[in-house]
Amino acid sequence: MSIQTRKQSIRQSIIAARLKMAEAERLHLSTTIAGRIANLDAYRTAVTVLGYMNFGAEFAAEFFVRQALLDGKQVLLPKVNRDTKQLDVYRVTDLAQDVAPGLWDIPEPRAEHCYKVDDLASVDFILLPGVAFTRDGARLGYGGGFYDKLLERITHRPALAAAAFAMQVAEDIPQEPTDRKVEWLITEQETIRCAAWA
Repeated sequence: MSIQTRKQSIRQSIIAARLKMAEAERLHLSTTIAGRIANLDAYRTAVTVLGYMNFGAEFAAEFFVRQALLDGKQVLLPKVNRDTKQLDVYRVTDLAQDVAPGLWDIPEPRAEHCYKVDDLASVDFILLPGVAFTRDGARLGYGGGFYDKLLERITHRPALAAAAFAMQVAEDIPQEPTDRKVEWLITEQETIRCAAWA
């Protein structure tokens, strides 16, 4: 079985399991996870954070983004650039005014309202989305490679974190050379310092 086939199999089973979670439970667990992220030293000392807006049955990353704005962080969010097939990054200060549904109905920055950030050297902390993760930091995304390409553009070493429900933690995820591991994996049950970074 090829790496891509194995990845797709894991992707499908985790997404299906996640979709079975009741909305109220998902929001409750997301609140717990967001609180755990806010307690990380790497987050607390960060000045500029790069987050994302969730869609579907993902961890409700909006809780994290709102907390970061309340904490006075410079908050950056990605927007899919359909021409380059990459993520452009914008600074947001007000979710109500700066964010609207975009590609695939995922909330993203409104380019006409937000300042575009090309130089990502100031980013201290990145919260990455994903479908599944391992305890040693392996991450399985949705298959578009958007975040792998974004991370390639970052030459320094910000803290890389991921938020996930405990049911998204997998035993093993096949990895390719372009795959980047996360430093922290935060679930509703625990905050994991991933082995790859220890």
